[in-house]
Amino acid sequence: MATSTATARPWDLTVETTLAEPSKWEQFHLAFDLFRDPLLCALIAGGVLGFLSVYVVLRRMVFVSAAVAQSAGLGVALAFYAAIHLGTHVEPVLGATALALLATLLLMTEPAKLRLTRESLLGLAYALAGGAAVLVGDRIAQEAHDIQGILFGTAVLVTPEQLHTVAIAGAGVMFIQLWWYRGITFASFDRTGALVQGLPVRLLDGVLMVSIGVMVGVCARALGALPVFAFSTLSAIAALMLELRLPWTFFVATVFGAIAGVGGYLFAFFYDFPVGGSQTVFAAAMVAVATVVRMLVHAVQKAR
Repeated sequence: MATSTATARPWDLTVETTLAEPSKWEQFHLAFDLFRDPLLCALIAGGVLGFLSVYVVLRRMVFVSAAVAQSAGLGVALAFYAAIHLGTHVEPVLGATALALLATLLLMTEPAKLRLTRESLLGLAYALAGGAAVLVGDRIAQEAHDIQGILFGTAVLVTPEQLHTVAIAGAGVMFIQLWWYRGITFASFDRTGALVQGLPVRLLDGVLMVSIGVMVGVCARALGALPVFAFSTLSAIAALMLELRLPWTFFVATVFGAIAGVGGYLFAFFYDFPVGGSQTVFAAAMVAVATVVRMLVHAVQKAR
């Protein structure tokens, strides 16, 4: 019976032998070529999404990330549907990115014009994308395991092409974010001041949102929506717990995201857990660790 990617584990892909079973470290070393691409993909995705997560959390866009990730899953499902039922080949990563960007642009609109609240718009986008992905997945039974993997996360089946796409997208997003760092942070956290200074606030907002949409889209195809949502929210929450200056918060959130990606994968391998869930829980563990560190620091400060 084929293993579902929603619960896929790295060791499911190792070759069985009739010899004495090697230790986990030996299995990891022997099959490192198999695990290299997923690890690198998790490192890049976790780091870049961790950087972006500071904007997501501080600008109170947590559920924007969730809605965009679900939309990326729908984009992959539609790509499979087009190939199977319409005879039109569409790369799943293009479907994921296109739907993620579409959701991003929708969420950038002013909800008051539609007589909706921001929360209502987010809820509509999240529920519609998730429900539609399930419905489309029901019509492409042969790819149903891929849909489950996209929704709930699996880094086991990362291909070299997916790794290259994530690496290129991540490098491009980080280049733009670091190049325009001052302008984007100014426009994000002091919109009125940025307008007074004559900064193109709408353009800077658009660059940030498109960066989030592109990165979520390509990473959701490779890793799944669940860990992508975790990287793009929990990394910043953990970093903010440490009460650092803003530049250091971005740096620590990037490191935490990368640790969650790689650490979650290794945890899944050595303790026989699904990868997507492990990466998500590992990201949450970063929040717990940061909370403990914060409490210890406060205790030391009060003791002085």
